[in-house]
Amino acid sequence: MLLFWANTGINYQIMRISLFLLTMLCSLSQLAIAQTQHQSTGWLFLMNNTKISKKWGTHLDVQLRSSDQFSLLRNFMFRPGLTYFINDKSDVTLGYLLNETFSGQDMIGTRNNTLTEHRIWQQYIYKHKISTVNVSHRLRLEQRFMEQNAGSDLFAQRFRYFFRMILPLEKGKQDFDKGPFAALQNELFFNVQNKGKLNGSVFDQNRAYLAAGYRFSKKMDLEVGYLNQAVKGLRQNSMNHAVQLALYTRF
Repeated sequence: MLLFWANTGINYQIMRISLFLLTMLCSLSQLAIAQTQHQSTGWLFLMNNTKISKKWGTHLDVQLRSSDQFSLLRNFMFRPGLTYFINDKSDVTLGYLLNETFSGQDMIGTRNNTLTEHRIWQQYIYKHKISTVNVSHRLRLEQRFMEQNAGSDLFAQRFRYFFRMILPLEKGKQDFDKGPFAALQNELFFNVQNKGKLNGSVFDQNRAYLAAGYRFSKKMDLEVGYLNQAVKGLRQNSMNHAVQLALYTRF
């Protein structure tokens, strides 16, 4: 009984700290980018991780993102990868990404009103637990080959740090395999090459996210949440308020 109340108290404190950090990150993002254009969008996120042997697996995520006010499809992203499992807590992945950005109007030098970006990416993930909370950290490096409006392509590199916390909402669950949960995550983006041709800054963007979800089994999660995306631009900054629906599958 004492252990149950202790775990409940720990989870409550973790949730309070997590919400405080999320609030601070959103506030810092808004302070960091004055004269900001606000947008409202919808994101659909589908992710699958499949283990094909003890040491090897595949990664795939697909994303659809709307333009402002949910009017048009702005982005289609397709990101496959090959994963090597170092141990139960760590893995590395090498992958590719295709990002298509669609324009609702003609732009000089744009082929078929679409800008295409190809990426090669490498990432390291470390997972651990704090009481009943599942925590993951991700370090990702991207090599970006971007089509530009002016017609000349641009190469740049970007570093990303991501952390995510999943808190089961049913009390006393050490091994979380089914039930409702709350998710908190944040991701920081930094330009490490050609920042002068992007936004002139090392800081690229920040994404803070809070969601509620349900784990149907060890193989599938469904969640919906609010994502705050603060982007520093070359001439104009933006604050994107996104509603995200996400499906995670594991095989």
